[in-house]
Amino acid sequence: MINLALQYPIFGPEIQCPHCRQTIQALTLTDTYLCQRHGAFEADSQTNELVHLQSGRHWKQWDNEWYRQHTHPDGIRFEIHEALDRLYTQGYRATRVIIASRYKELINTYLERSAPWRGQNEPTKPRLYGLPVEFSPEAEQNPCWDVINFDLEKEPGAPVRYPYFRLFE
Repeated sequence: MINLALQYPIFGPEIQCPHCRQTIQALTLTDTYLCQRHGAFEADSQTNELVHLQSGRHWKQWDNEWYRQHTHPDGIRFEIHEALDRLYTQGYRATRVIIASRYKELINTYLERSAPWRGQNEPTKPRLYGLPVEFSPEAEQNPCWDVINFDLEKEPGAPVRYPYFRLFE
């Protein structure tokens, strides 16, 4: 008897498209999912990533949500900016950005820094879009930080995680 699990990619017979969130089917006996609107996505069993074949963009899944994995600082900065705008239109104000530590080198040169006032020994925290920035603990301490990109702490309440595709609902 044939094991049915071996006929599908690592994420199963169907997933939600990371772009449009429509349910898309796996092509049997391949590592590919096909979206009618966005084309083919290949599941990489070595990295547990989903790769959009046309653009080369990578996604990882956490808690049934897809998070784009950025390789350029403008991508993560754009995603944060859009999330801040969305939060503002919902009537909230962000008070802090927590960025996954894996992006520290990528985004470090884009952070705003100001010199401490005279007499202060403590340097100020880096900022992005006027908000204090902190970097997450390492993924070994909390595995979600190997996948998610950032959290926005809003006033009042708990942090809000933003999967990439939710920005364009």
